[in-house]
Amino acid sequence: MRPVGRGLLALAVLLSSGLAGLACARAAEPVDLLLALAMDVSRSMEQPKFLLQREGYAAAITNPQVLAAIRSGAHQKIAICFIDWSGAGEQKLVIDWSIIDSAEKARHFGDLIFEAPRSFNDRTSIGGGIAFAAAQIARAPYEAERRTIDVSGDGTNNAGRDVQIVRDQVVAKGITVNGIPILTELQYARIPEHTNPPGGLEKYYRDNVIGGPGSFVMVAEDFETFGKSMVKKLIAEIAGLPPARRFAGAR
Repeated sequence: MRPVGRGLLALAVLLSSGLAGLACARAAEPVDLLLALAMDVSRSMEQPKFLLQREGYAAAITNPQVLAAIRSGAHQKIAICFIDWSGAGEQKLVIDWSIIDSAEKARHFGDLIFEAPRSFNDRTSIGGGIAFAAAQIARAPYEAERRTIDVSGDGTNNAGRDVQIVRDQVVAKGITVNGIPILTELQYARIPEHTNPPGGLEKYYRDNVIGGPGSFVMVAEDFETFGKSMVKKLIAEIAGLPPARRFAGAR
C-alpha cells in the first residue's frame, strides 16, 4: 500500500503544481500601459545625435511629471521595453519588459538606456522597427488595455517592407503607433531626400508611420530638444490623452 500511497501523493503534487503554473500563466500582471520604445540608430544618426537621443530617453523616463502620470493610472504602473532599430532585419531588444512604478525603477531603467551601446548603424527600416516592436508586445508578460509603440527617427523608410503596410497590420491588432520625428534643418542635411522629404518629416510620419486610436506625432525640432519633446510624449501616452491639437493625427 505504501508504494501506491506514495505514487498517489506524487501525482497529486504534480497536478497541483501544473494547475498552479497554468493559473499563473493565465493571470498576467495588469498594468495601465504596455509601451515599446523604438529608437532609430540608423547611419543618419551620427554619434552626437545618438547620444542626445539616449540622454533624452533616460531623462524623460525619470521626469517627475512622467512619474506623476504613471501614478495617476488605475494600476499606478506601466510596463516598458526599449528597442534599437536600423535596416531590414536589424532590430534588437536592448531592455526587456520592465515595470515602472517608482522613481527608483525609473532611474534604473534610464541608466540602462544611457549605458546601452549602439546596436546598429545602417539604413532606415521603420517598418521593420514597428513589426519587431509589435512582436515584443505580443510576448509581454503583462497585460494592459492600451498597447503602444513609440517610434523615434530622423528620416524616411528606405529599407525593408513598406511602412504603411506594416503600420496597418499592427494597428489591426489593436496596437497604437505614435511617432516622434526629429527634424533636421535643410542646410545641415547630409541626405536631404531622406531627412527632409516633400512636405516635411512631420507630415511623412503623420501619413505613413502613426496609426490607431488616439495616435499622434510629437515633433522634436532638433536633437537638442528631443528630451523635452519625449517628456510631453510620454505624459500623453501614459495618460491616454493626445497632446495639443496640432500634433494629433489619429487614423
